[in-house]
Amino acid sequence: MPQEQQNDDQQGFCGRGEHPETMTEDVCVLIPTLDEATTIGDVIDGFRSEGYETILVIDGGSTDGTQSIAREHGADVLEQRGDGKGQAVSEALNRIETEYVLLVDGDGTYRPGDAEKMLEPLREGRAEHVIGNRFADMTPGAMSRLNRFGNRLINRTFAAVHHRDLTDVLSGYRAFTADSVRQLDLSANGFGIETELAVECVRQGIDIEVVPITYEPRPDGSETNLNPIRDGAVIFLTLYRLAKLNNPMLYYGSIGLTSGTVGVVLGLYVGYRWFFEGISHEVLALLSAFTILLGVQILMFGILSDMIVTLHREQRRRIERIAEDDE
Repeated sequence: MPQEQQNDDQQGFCGRGEHPETMTEDVCVLIPTLDEATTIGDVIDGFRSEGYETILVIDGGSTDGTQSIAREHGADVLEQRGDGKGQAVSEALNRIETEYVLLVDGDGTYRPGDAEKMLEPLREGRAEHVIGNRFADMTPGAMSRLNRFGNRLINRTFAAVHHRDLTDVLSGYRAFTADSVRQLDLSANGFGIETELAVECVRQGIDIEVVPITYEPRPDGSETNLNPIRDGAVIFLTLYRLAKLNNPMLYYGSIGLTSGTVGVVLGLYVGYRWFFEGISHEVLALLSAFTILLGVQILMFGILSDMIVTLHREQRRRIERIAEDDE
């Protein structure tokens, strides 16, 4: 391991800033990067010009000099031990000691000038997690039609599955309290981290606020690491996988109905062949009965899980009301 990296590991990151008299010393700007040499310097300078001195760049092993540029512009740099944006964010959060965290991509598409707007709901106690809504002020050319369609579809799916419309769950501009993020069970490795943050906040009952921000095109010469088809599929799978924690009826119900439907279709085929052609399919008949019974059992499990989740939510609300009354 390079000496620079060893020193970084020993000293830790994002403790108290150098200027305690400012209003930004309780904020750590967290920037996950991978080959962002074209933009990372300007991003760091932008936040420093806004008064944010505590900046941590966690890098996924860039080969274009991103780490060196980040250090030259005054940021702390940590090279992640694993792979993927989700793993990078989770690893970095374990190092951060400030009260607030401002999470932003290093591609130059977000404005540092929106940072205070993002932090305001946290400072005023209105929320513990803030999402920047890119669709409120999207500069022409900032997002392709395919990406815009995919984002809209994912947002609507999220709202249907988790009964909460957060407008832009895939936004890479977030602000949250360090205490709230420690309550979350984060396991996504790649671009599913934004979806997982939103799902976990809803599941844990963490107050969320959505604020309008400006979203700009990537600067010329800067290439995206996002593959719309591949990463879109990963995000959908993450959204579906996490539904079992917040909406188990949908998750297990869909599996149960699929299994039951397969069983019914097989049963109809076996019946048709028996009654009209005189050909028996004992194995298919057994498989049909098995899949129908399996589907019913999974569906019942979904109903029971949904009841447990509902009771858990009610119990949590009662505890919160009791705590509020005590205060």
